[in-house]
Amino acid sequence: MRLRIMVSLSLAVLKGFLALATITALAVWVKPVRAQNNSQPAASPAPAANPSPGASPQNSSTTQANNPQPVPTPASPRVSAVIEGHLELDNLIQIEVEHLQEWMSNTANDPKKIVPYINGRAIRGNYPEEIHSSRNHLQFHLELTPDTKDVWNDLLGEPQGLLRPVAFTVGLEDKPPFDTVFDQGHKIPLTVISPKYGVIALLLVLFTLILFFWLARTTNIIRETGTCQVAGKLRPYNLGRTQMAFWFFLIYVSYLVIWLITNALDTITPSLLGLMGISAGTALGEAMIDSGKDNAQTAQLQELTAEKQTLEQGIIALQSQVDNLNAITAPAAGDLSNRDDLSKQVQDKRTRLAQVNDQIQTLTRPASANVSSGFLRDILSDSGGYSFHRFQIFAWTIVLGIIFVSAVYNSLNMPEFSPTLLGLMGLSSGTYIGFKFPEKR
Repeated sequence: MRLRIMVSLSLAVLKGFLALATITALAVWVKPVRAQNNSQPAASPAPAANPSPGASPQNSSTTQANNPQPVPTPASPRVSAVIEGHLELDNLIQIEVEHLQEWMSNTANDPKKIVPYINGRAIRGNYPEEIHSSRNHLQFHLELTPDTKDVWNDLLGEPQGLLRPVAFTVGLEDKPPFDTVFDQGHKIPLTVISPKYGVIALLLVLFTLILFFWLARTTNIIRETGTCQVAGKLRPYNLGRTQMAFWFFLIYVSYLVIWLITNALDTITPSLLGLMGISAGTALGEAMIDSGKDNAQTAQLQELTAEKQTLEQGIIALQSQVDNLNAITAPAAGDLSNRDDLSKQVQDKRTRLAQVNDQIQTLTRPASANVSSGFLRDILSDSGGYSFHRFQIFAWTIVLGIIFVSAVYNSLNMPEFSPTLLGLMGLSSGTYIGFKFPEKR
């Protein structure tokens, strides 16, 4: 009886050990399979043999090592919002980048090398000024440098308004940029011209232009010097002064526009100085020639006027002597000879007086010659009518002006004219100055 009880207890203990071993093996097998199913829903677990009731803990460890847990892939960074500021050159902008902190946890990723991308163009070297990894925030100061000048000129060139919609994101310089909500379908405005400074500059330019046109219409600021002899009329327009004013306003307005958009101050090129020198030299040379002609003409008129007065007084005195000799009833032979000599002198002086009067009339321009006949007629014609040398310098000035405006509008740069082109402009101006010498005033 006692032996039967001991056998029954032994069988019960053995069954308990077998059941415990089976449960342990099943737990070891189910755990990795369940983890694999959670990380890769679409993948089915590889079939594994059911552990035998006699599986040992060593076999269970081997099974777990053959089925390691996969490392989860970190989420990609994504520009999600603009927190502070806006897109504008020389302005601060703070953005939010989702999963930035997770991305930074990888030691291979350097957040200090992140740069802005605008319309797919990397603003190289424009690294973040502040990095707030705990809030996933980056702050940039958008700056124009020699390395990024061409990129900014492409982005801001050909402005059609104060704002321009662009795609915006950030990323490492030599790698694909981060994902962004501001893609081609959801663009963000890039400020081309600051509205506040744009309005101030526009008012300044308009005031200057209106003042200039008023002065041009009512004064001699770009006209021939001197006073018009016809009351209520003005002197003709001067080609040299008009050309100088044309280049001044083109460079003046272009300089303001480039400064408004790019904040650049050193934009005047050496060729522009040469061009302004040519236009200034043309106006100066023309003024010197006209002044020399006026001085010579004035001196000649003074001499002729003085000679005219002398001749008139001499004629009166001689004629009085002739009349006295004619009044003698019985003149002697000497009186007759003297009378004939005096009469001849009177005749000679009258002939010279007629010549002096003709010269004075030639030198004295009619009042209508000093009156403006209209802008184009004044600058394209002289005393002999329309002149080709005047038309030549006028045409080249217009052509170079169009090229100048196009270059500034498209590339936001003052154009660099070649020495050949400047030589052509100088040749036209020199031809015009050369023809001024024989030109009548």
